[in-house]
Amino acid sequence: SRQILRALLESAASQLAAQMTAMDSATKNADDLLTNLKIVYNKVRQAYITKEILEVVGGAEALNKK
Repeated sequence: SRQILRALLESAASQLAAQMTAMDSATKNADDLLTNLKIVYNKVRQAYITKEILEVVGGAEALNKK
C-alpha cells in the first residue's frame, strides 16, 4: 500500500517536472521569437525612415535645381 502510494506520488511529481520543463522550453522559444520579431521590426522601421529621408532630401535637391 505504501509502495503504491509512493509510486503514485513519484509519478505525479515526474509528470509535473516534465510539464515544468516543457513550459520553460516554450517560454524560452517565445522569448527568442519575440527577440527576432523585434529585430525584424526595427530593420523594417529603419528602412522606412531611410526611405522617407531620401525622399525629403531628393525633394529638397529638386527644389534647389530650379
